[in-house]
Amino acid sequence: MDDLRVDIIQPVLIPLEGETTGVLELFPAVWSAAEALVSPIPRLRQQALLQLDKMGAPRLQPLVAYLIATRLTDPLLEIRREAVRVTSALLGRDVQGRAAPEGVRQAVISYISQMRTRSLYGLLQVMQSAPDAGFEIARLLNACPYAGRHLVEIVSDRKTILGLRQQAAELIGMVGYLEAMPTLERLEARLSARAIGQQSMPFIPAEVGSEIELLPSVRRALMLLRAA
Repeated sequence: MDDLRVDIIQPVLIPLEGETTGVLELFPAVWSAAEALVSPIPRLRQQALLQLDKMGAPRLQPLVAYLIATRLTDPLLEIRREAVRVTSALLGRDVQGRAAPEGVRQAVISYISQMRTRSLYGLLQVMQSAPDAGFEIARLLNACPYAGRHLVEIVSDRKTILGLRQQAAELIGMVGYLEAMPTLERLEARLSARAIGQQSMPFIPAEVGSEIELLPSVRRALMLLRAA
């Protein structure tokens, strides 16, 4: 199973009540790729994800969609990035304006809704390395009822890498977690006071100065939330 590149005819898609659907036979290539998706070998997992997407299997089979959603927590950043792209597309419409079947969407949402802080760290790393993935990640987190609370915890945690705290703040604003406003307002007040203090005290500790870099992201998030 070292080479997953298999020539296969794309199944015909038949529109039905605004959804994409189709006849996807139990092609050996599909199930071989699905098996490789959970391989301990990163290269095989990555090849499998790309091959399944190329065949259109995630948009037709809930099981395949769910398996790809599990790669949102893959140890390899590059695989997580591809999983974000594919799963986010499943929650939207294709180029012809058709939604994925309800079973496919629910399979993805079922996995995303279980994500907690540790899983969100992985998505924040994706966003930090690929800022263009922000909209896709926001679409995913919109399906996770606990994400807002966990993102607030990340933003407020001084032990967390600054870049991840910044991305967490940006996502809070993009998704529109209104319940985060009180915490962000307190954080804004604290950081604003420190920024003023830094101007008057040039010998302020470096770690305090670096945290102030979080302020623009917090302010952007609050601006979006207040406009919601």
